[in-house]
Amino acid sequence: MNYQGQRHSKLVQRKISSSTDADRDFAKVTVNNEGFTEIPIVLIPKSPFLFSCAVNVPSGPFVLWQKWHKNMGQLPPGVIWFWPGWCRISHIVTRATVTYNAPTRNCPTADNVMVNVDLSLTFRIGPDPEAAANFIYKLGAHRFDELIAAETEEAIRGLVYSVTHDKVNDLREEFAVGMLSTLNSKVVVYGVQIMNVKITDVTLPPDLQDRLERTTAFKTKMSEQEKSHENRVRVLEDEATRSVETIKKGNARKLQEIEAERLRYEIERREMEESARGKARVEEIRAMTDADVALKKSLGNETTEKVMSRQDAE
Repeated sequence: MNYQGQRHSKLVQRKISSSTDADRDFAKVTVNNEGFTEIPIVLIPKSPFLFSCAVNVPSGPFVLWQKWHKNMGQLPPGVIWFWPGWCRISHIVTRATVTYNAPTRNCPTADNVMVNVDLSLTFRIGPDPEAAANFIYKLGAHRFDELIAAETEEAIRGLVYSVTHDKVNDLREEFAVGMLSTLNSKVVVYGVQIMNVKITDVTLPPDLQDRLERTTAFKTKMSEQEKSHENRVRVLEDEATRSVETIKKGNARKLQEIEAERLRYEIERREMEESARGKARVEEIRAMTDADVALKKSLGNETTEKVMSRQDAE
């Protein structure tokens, strides 16, 4: 079945005429009437009626054989001559890693939006003949296909229903890890190893897809603008910080100059005061000296006048 260009895989078991061309038959991937891509993982060659002159055992896949319809394990590769009819190659199981596509259509989200999810997983059968025999006799290609198809679709629908439509793309990695663990726990006992699980595509309805893309683009643009604004604010803050630091340093330098000028004026004032005191002291001493001289001169004149008066009296 085809979902958005990816066909759903179907694992099959095919009958072939001879084991000689097993590798070529494994490579024949066809599309059936229902649109599924049929991938052969088990081949059953035609059994001889009485005997075969020679049987070619291929070296690539696991080749299991039976004797009187009892499993006898693996046949070594090469040519077996005169192969009797009670012995037969029962199953040829691929050793190759197989890619299985499981697209799921119309999965409802938590907000009831239908989405299409493409899932791809890789697995292999093995790693030894015992594991291949377990796969053949306990599970088989048909039941394995039913199991893996049901498990993947159930897991995808459960995943999609747990989120809204705008979050489905965010769960790819989380889903892959959980799905890988879940599938391995269910198929490892049958000799199957799940190697990888991944969601390759999630498709919304066209109108919602366009709106979601526009919303995502708008959010991206908003995020870029916010980052640009934050960078601009950071640049402005840095410039303001540098300006404030420059002003602080300038003010500090001016305060130092004013303080130095104040100290200089203080020293000059003190010098002027000391000079004024010195001059006043000198004037005071000069005035006292002049007064003392005048006093002594007056006393001398007085004495002279007294002597002269006494002489005149005589």
